[in-house]
Amino acid sequence: MALPSTAKGSHPAHAGKPRVLVSSTSSDSHTWNLVFLQLLLEEMGNDVVNIGSCVPDDLLIAECRRHRPDMVVISSVNGHGALDGERLITALRAEPDLSRLPVVIGGKLGTRGSSVFGQRLMDAGFDAVFEDSAGIEPFRSYLELAPHAVELEATA
Repeated sequence: MALPSTAKGSHPAHAGKPRVLVSSTSSDSHTWNLVFLQLLLEEMGNDVVNIGSCVPDDLLIAECRRHRPDMVVISSVNGHGALDGERLITALRAEPDLSRLPVVIGGKLGTRGSSVFGQRLMDAGFDAVFEDSAGIEPFRSYLELAPHAVELEATA
């Protein structure tokens, strides 16, 4: 993933590698998924800031301002990703300086185990939603295509 210098027009490029902030939702204490994502993203050539598990919404917003990532990746394992994620993205999109920051969410988004949350989360403001049942390949593909989508949007 090699995001251009103005991902969605609002965030500066970082020297060398794109910066990706990785976090869980506020109620999710799992960390193995965050370590996996960090290693995957680093392997794909990104500078990763992993802010850990159980991150309150206001802290994630503050860390976005502090680190100025090119993208935020939210991961959920506990099945409350849709509930926590919808609240988080609503708060983040309400911040003018972060409103266009690319943010994706994935993992176990609900306790029902079905793909019923994607459109709701996209409507709330996420740029992409990845259900755990689909595996990691859709996320990898998104990362490989993301620079092209951002470039196309910037020229539109």
